[in-house]
Amino acid sequence: MINTYTSFQLLTRDLDKTMSRVSKQPVVQRDTDYYLANIGKVKSIDDFLNNPRLFNYAMKAHGLEDMIFAKAFIKKALDEGLDNPDSFANRLNDKRYAEFVRSFNFAALGEEATTFNRANQGTTGFFTIRFTTPGQPVPAEVQRETDYFAANIGHIKSIDEFLHKDNERLLAYAMSAYELEDNFADKKLLRTMLEGGTAGENSPANKHANEKWAEFVKAFDFAGLGEDATTYNRAQKPSVDKYLRQTMEEDAGAQNEGVRFALYFSRKAPEIQNAYQILGDKALSKVVRTLLRLPDSIAQLDVDKQAKIIESKFDFDDFRDPAKLEKLMTRFTTLWEVENPTMPVASMTLSLFQPVEFGISQNTLMAIASMKR
Repeated sequence: MINTYTSFQLLTRDLDKTMSRVSKQPVVQRDTDYYLANIGKVKSIDDFLNNPRLFNYAMKAHGLEDMIFAKAFIKKALDEGLDNPDSFANRLNDKRYAEFVRSFNFAALGEEATTFNRANQGTTGFFTIRFTTPGQPVPAEVQRETDYFAANIGHIKSIDEFLHKDNERLLAYAMSAYELEDNFADKKLLRTMLEGGTAGENSPANKHANEKWAEFVKAFDFAGLGEDATTYNRAQKPSVDKYLRQTMEEDAGAQNEGVRFALYFSRKAPEIQNAYQILGDKALSKVVRTLLRLPDSIAQLDVDKQAKIIESKFDFDDFRDPAKLEKLMTRFTTLWEVENPTMPVASMTLSLFQPVEFGISQNTLMAIASMKR
């Protein structure tokens, strides 16, 4: 059996290829195809809950497979949404429910919850409101430009395409929607804003005195979403990506529980801001106790004392540094293997000091050379 460290490295060395293999599993592919073909047709919470195949897929994607039976519980979370800090999902300690509601936000988006995209529906909504008199029909010219924009913006896959002269009709519409039409001719400024994104506090759009720039760049988030910027909807591809990742982690866990812990921690680590987030998650806590060589019994201590121990040992910013996170996972998978060996101790100890070989091993090459002689 492959040891914990090697198994983890094999899965994460080229994560795209790993996920591609998962997506091609017959059952996974069939369920994913059905989900993508039908989720956009769901227009209400009741529609969602009454389609077990879609609902079950979505729940698994968000790590809530064990709660599929609790439809009344999920309905309450969906009904109340996230806008109110005191809503049901926001009050729950387990933030998976808030993430689920964010993906299927019927409370805020209504029947567009499974199709809403900032670049498309968000922009057309602003444009229509801006150029339509309240209580009056939408002017013929406004509807015409809106129809054109809605039909074509999804084909734009990059900043270069968005700023290309052949797409000036789309760009003009978008800038008018966000009241930025006076800057239409300044393509250098537009590129600077779009390339800077809105993820960082000091991005050009976020620092600009005119808040409309941040709204515009957030809607056309090529910096963060790449070619998916004009089609991104949380209920669609992001939920599929979550489902594939959950499936990959479950498959790995069936062979080696330590690998699943490592995969889960590496996925969640960038979101961790404090020790209480770790303590509120059994899997994260297990990884941290292993890293610190702490006994499981420490979980019986006062939670504030546990938090102080963790905070004294970790800089949470390191969790957002890929290189530092990789070192942590190397340490974890090695320690897990020591405590939960998948091979005889002598062989395991030797393997910890040997590099992982991908492709043809040195021993195999030597054997081939001997055969030729």
